[in-house]
Amino acid sequence: MTNTGIVAQFKELIHRVIDGIFRIIARTATRGRLGWIWSSAVIEKSFLKNVDVSHNGISLTLCTPTELVGWRANTFSTKEPETLEWIDSFVPDSVVWDVGANIGLYSLYAAKKRSCRVYSFEPSIFNLELLGRNIWLNDLVDKITIIPIPLSSDIFEGNLNMSSMKWSGALSTFGAEFGHDGNPLEKEFEFRTIGISMDQVVDLLKIKPPRYLKIDVDGIEHLIIEGGANVLSQVDQVLVEVNETFVMQLKKVSELLKSAGLTLMTKQHSRMMGNAKWSTVYNQIWIRRG
Repeated sequence: MTNTGIVAQFKELIHRVIDGIFRIIARTATRGRLGWIWSSAVIEKSFLKNVDVSHNGISLTLCTPTELVGWRANTFSTKEPETLEWIDSFVPDSVVWDVGANIGLYSLYAAKKRSCRVYSFEPSIFNLELLGRNIWLNDLVDKITIIPIPLSSDIFEGNLNMSSMKWSGALSTFGAEFGHDGNPLEKEFEFRTIGISMDQVVDLLKIKPPRYLKIDVDGIEHLIIEGGANVLSQVDQVLVEVNETFVMQLKKVSELLKSAGLTLMTKQHSRMMGNAKWSTVYNQIWIRRG
């Protein structure tokens, strides 16, 4: 094992120990009415903590109640620079769909940087509050619409399977038992909801189809694309996250986007995503030529 791997394992161990200690403290401190009052005050105060970030002349204010959310804020410019660069190229005032919006980093940036009309698709009950807070904090209520339902190949009732209950957590999947790599998802939480296809979003919800489409949902990107033939026939560009070791996903995404008349322009990931776990995960950018 490399020194980098050892350091990463040590950091993970420290985090687990600290997390265990805080869980014990929380269970002890929250007993009785005084404990309940104390814990409520701590949670409420944590949601008042905001961090200001800036990139390429655009400043954003982000609600950061936990360490993970703070990490997302602090790595805003470095985690997916290719996504920000792609957004910088948008035609102003375009319609954008951000599928898998999480806490809204790229929705906020597109709305503020290019004055885009953004539809943020995010079904996680843990992320929705932060997404709403961030839209409000940045005065973008008139620019960004939250759609709190998952997308899939068709409309049906199913489970949103989640690998984490943390605010701003990722690695969740709707209506499937596999994760971002095609392997069985290690579930920590789940709830039942209704999923819908991209084409049905336009037909039934009367949402404007996107000029630019971003899909990052950690596993079922190919199923979402499968349910969007009409939407894809109108889109100019698509950014989709693909894990190249998940061969079925890789082949299906390529097949469907090519059949929609799109061409793969580039695939990239940052140095941060170059470790062993994420080294085969890329943001592919597909464009319509001519």
